[in-house]
Amino acid sequence: MRRSLKGWDVYLPGSPKIDPDPPIDSSTHPLIHSSTHPPIHPSTHPPIHPLLPTPYSLINPRLPQQLQFILEIDRLKHILRQTLLIDASRQENSAEHSWHLAIMAIVLAEYAPVGTDIGRAIKMLLIHDLVEIDAGDTFCYDVQGNLDKVDRELQAADRIFGLLPPDIEAELRPLWEEFEARETVTAQFAASLDRIQPLLHNYKTQGGTWKKHGVSIDQVRKRMAPVKEGTPDLWEWVEAIVQESVEAGYIRVAQA
Repeated sequence: MRRSLKGWDVYLPGSPKIDPDPPIDSSTHPLIHSSTHPPIHPSTHPPIHPLLPTPYSLINPRLPQQLQFILEIDRLKHILRQTLLIDASRQENSAEHSWHLAIMAIVLAEYAPVGTDIGRAIKMLLIHDLVEIDAGDTFCYDVQGNLDKVDRELQAADRIFGLLPPDIEAELRPLWEEFEARETVTAQFAASLDRIQPLLHNYKTQGGTWKKHGVSIDQVRKRMAPVKEGTPDLWEWVEAIVQESVEAGYIRVAQA
């Protein structure tokens, strides 16, 4: 078997030579989709086979459920967002987005309002987009797509969190609901980071999805409004970035 390690070709004795797997074509791969593609219905997901022998599953019935969930959330890596990577080489996926936000919560913790539970915010950010496995990523400026977003994501939450043992579902599902409601100071902080990260990406890619979709200054200001409540210490900086983006031509000045 051939293994490539930093330029070295390694062959395991007695194993046939095998070519590396071909690259995935994102335009035809059945699991890759974004807000511009219809989400995959759960019944069309390829089956995930259990990892445990039946006798062990009977001894520990929790582990198969936990492993099933762990395998299932791998699908989030195939959900493409409209946001580009900073180098503009491709769209980011929702798993990358969630990881990025979790790191931001740690690094920007000093700007969180008093009473924010940073650990809880990190958990929220890591799971907040799991529903996109079924519901797809709905572009925030897609008016039509957002009409049924809540219903689609509720159905997805029922299925995906329902894979877990009841006690873990009872821990994680309320975290997702708290994030969506944005009523607690912790959820407001988490939601503000969810606004700031795409702002940074669009700014650093010279307009990115703002320019691609002709997004206006009014739309951007409305989208960024939760930052004023969730991380008020960063609001002035956000306003400056938005204004600079307008002056650079990254954001349309008037609504069409």
